Amino acid sequence: MPGSRYAFLDGPTPVAMAHRGGAIEHLENTQPAFEACVELGYRYIETDVRVTYDGELVVFHDPTLDRVTDRTGRVDSLPWREMRTALIGGREPIMRLEDLMGAWPDVRFNLDIKAAGVLAPLVHSVRRLKVEDRICLGSFSDARIAAARRLFGPDVCTSLGPKGVAALRLSSYSPRAAGLVRIQAGCAQVPLALGGRPLVDERFIAAAHARSLQVHVWTVDSEAEATEMLDLGVDGVMTDRPAMLRDLLVSRGQWTGA
Repeated sequence: MPGSRYAFLDGPTPVAMAHRGGAIEHLENTQPAFEACVELGYRYIETDVRVTYDGELVVFHDPTLDRVTDRTGRVDSLPWREMRTALIGGREPIMRLEDLMGAWPDVRFNLDIKAAGVLAPLVHSVRRLKVEDRICLGSFSDARIAAARRLFGPDVCTSLGPKGVAALRLSSYSPRAAGLVRIQAGCAQVPLALGGRPLVDERFIAAAHARSLQVHVWTVDSEAEATEMLDLGVDGVMTDRPAMLRDLLVSRGQWTGA
């Protein structure tokens, strides 16, 4: 099975992932959102990691508090004692990453590394909690992905960075480009489209599977898009609408959650 050399990916596919805890159906990246997804049966959750001024890892997408909380300011400029007073949607406190990973020991977390400063405290936290087999690390920065691989070693699952995805796309069209793909990852986590053009097709999936990479697609929020991706044979779907995706997978006999 593609990606199965990593404990994170050793379960059945297609993998259903709740993106930010289901950001359309719930308040993103909050405990009630994650709790609702777990109660639906989700065993994979995608979320974001940032670090406060004093080194606390927090589950938060944006560089600033402004969009989703009742406070303002940059996450990396505020100490945790101030961050913890901000309320997402005016209702829910920001979570520490350790509290999230400790809440559900059987849930696996796909972590989007939002800043380089996340990596050092994340290594310390992951090793102390012994959760290497429960995480996959991704980033929109090739440099952060490369640094994560150096720091965590070969046993922690990572996704391809942007350059790796581009090389994989090129190799799917030209066998002569196959050597461009340097495989140090367990999966390719990609958007539905890139530059206004569909990215995931049979060629792309075949190129990934030939290299033992799973293909996870984001962010898939309509039943029609999810059906199209599942029919193509993707290995995972990230969604902001976890109830929709679960119902669709159940109807297709493909639900792999609890």
